[in-house]
Amino acid sequence: MRNIFVLAVLFLGLISCDSNQTFDTYYPVENNIWLKGDVVEFQVEVEDTISKNNIFINIRNNKDYEFSNLFLIASMEFPNGLKVIDTLEYEMTDKVGDFLGSGYTDIKENKLFYKENVRFQNKGLHILKVEQAMRKSSNIHGLDSLKGISDIGLRIETVIE
Repeated sequence: MRNIFVLAVLFLGLISCDSNQTFDTYYPVENNIWLKGDVVEFQVEVEDTISKNNIFINIRNNKDYEFSNLFLIASMEFPNGLKVIDTLEYEMTDKVGDFLGSGYTDIKENKLFYKENVRFQNKGLHILKVEQAMRKSSNIHGLDSLKGISDIGLRIETVIE
């Protein structure tokens, strides 16, 4: 009986560790190749306009990823029709070239800040679109295919103050 109680407490502890998550979804990238023009769309129904939130773009990459950084274009469309477009750059490796992120296998998960401490101004459907904007330094045109990206995700967490 005591073992069941201990397991129940551990299970509840694991669940409560992620209680600030309000949205967490991933989309797989076919063949781990993110094609130019492939836009990943997340639809988030917002009800809370009081709490502050941190918004993350989550990227899972593998050893086939060839770059030390990642450029993304993210656009957020609000229920009132307003649209905000951001060009984002993230570091994907440390100074010696080892991948950042968590994970013990060839796949690394990167939790990348998109917006920090933001309040949603309107209730309703918010649409976030993300696309890769990588290019090689010798080419002004973007890459047709970006190898080594296995999943693209969006996570929204309520800020606990």
